[in-house]
Amino acid sequence: LLPADQIDSYIAGLILLAAAPCTAMVFVWSNLIKGEPHFTLSQVALNDAIMIVAFAPVVGLLLGLSSITVPWDTLFLSVGLYIIVPVIAAQLLRGRILANAGQAGLDRLLGVLQPLSLVALLATLVLLFAFQGEQILAQPLVIALLAVPILIQVYFNAGLAYLLNRMSGEAHCVAGPSALIGASNFFELAVAAAISLFGFTSGAALATVVGVLIEVPVMLSVVWIVNRSRDWYEAGGVKVTHVTDRTKA
Repeated sequence: LLPADQIDSYIAGLILLAAAPCTAMVFVWSNLIKGEPHFTLSQVALNDAIMIVAFAPVVGLLLGLSSITVPWDTLFLSVGLYIIVPVIAAQLLRGRILANAGQAGLDRLLGVLQPLSLVALLATLVLLFAFQGEQILAQPLVIALLAVPILIQVYFNAGLAYLLNRMSGEAHCVAGPSALIGASNFFELAVAAAISLFGFTSGAALATVVGVLIEVPVMLSVVWIVNRSRDWYEAGGVKVTHVTDRTKA
C-alpha cells in the first residue's frame, strides 16, 4: 500500500513528529479546557529544556533502531537552528528591552510581534502545502495510512496521561494540560528537521505535513473529550481547583 522506496522516509518523518512535544499551541488547548496557566507554562518550559539535550539523541536512537542512516551533524544543526538559537536570541532581546524600556516596552513589543508570529506560522503552512499539495492530492490512501499511527499516538498519550493524573489525585485543571501537551506535537520542529535531513519532497517531509493537517481537528477532539469527561474525572474525588488555590488551603 505504501511505496516501498519511501517506507523508511515515512517512518523517519513519523519518528521526528512523535519525538517533539508541542510547545506553542498547547497554550491554546489549555485555555479551552480552563487549564492551570502556570502549570502549562512550567510544562512547556521543561519540555523546551529537555528537547535541547534529548531531541537529537532520541531521534537518532529511534532512527537507528529502524535501520535508517542518521546524519548526526544535520540533526544537531537542526536542533541548534530551530531550538537553541531562537531561545538564546529571545532571552538576549528580552534582557535588552527590559534594561532599556522596562516591562511596558516589552509588553508593547509582544503586542507587535504576536500577530507577526501568526502570519509567519501561516506562511510556513502555505509553503509546506505548496510543496506537498500535489502529493497530498495524488496519494489520499498514503495520507490516510500515515494518519493512523499519528492518531494512535495522540489518543494513547492523551488517555494515558489523563488517567495517570486522575489516579494520582491531580486536579482537572492540571490533568487536562498534562494530557494535551503529551499528545500534541511540535510540528514546526519536526517539519524543519525532516526537510533538513531528507529534503522538501521526501516522504519524511510528507509524513510531518500529515501531522500538520490533522493536528488542529484531532487536538480539538481531545479538548472536547477532556471537557466532556470533567464530571467523570471529578467523580474520583478530585475537585476542579487551581494549583495556586490548593497551596493556600
